[in-house]
Amino acid sequence: MTSRPAPAVAPPDSETLLARARATFDIEADAVRGLKTRIGAGFVEAVRRILEVRGRVVVMGMGKSGHVGRKIAATLASTGTPAMFVHPAEASHGDLGMIQAVDLVIAISNSGESNELAAILPVVKRQGVPLIAITGGPDSMLARHADIVLD
Repeated sequence: MTSRPAPAVAPPDSETLLARARATFDIEADAVRGLKTRIGAGFVEAVRRILEVRGRVVVMGMGKSGHVGRKIAATLASTGTPAMFVHPAEASHGDLGMIQAVDLVIAISNSGESNELAAILPVVKRQGVPLIAITGGPDSMLARHADIVLD
């Protein structure tokens, strides 16, 4: 077992820690409130497609987007929607076979330009699988392949 060295700087006092925590909560709350103005017809269509899917919701993403995707898939599965996470890098090595035409794919990428997603999205689309993109790049490669884009 390895031990961590002692911190070089003493931790902040209790009031400073509480002030920082409260400021962080304010930032996060403002971000969530801002989402109200960003949802529209695409959001409604995405929800309808998820509710109507006959197969599974397959969530994909690389890096931090993958971590978010795993959480989304786990939450969907735990609330009764059949869902799973497929890692894009593994998909091109056989895991694409788990995705069927009755499924729906949610692909997450901040840039929308992930090489790993770029390699597999054409295959997903050829199978006729609907694709929802969650991306910060509304004009990205991912957005161009998607049936529905949420940004």
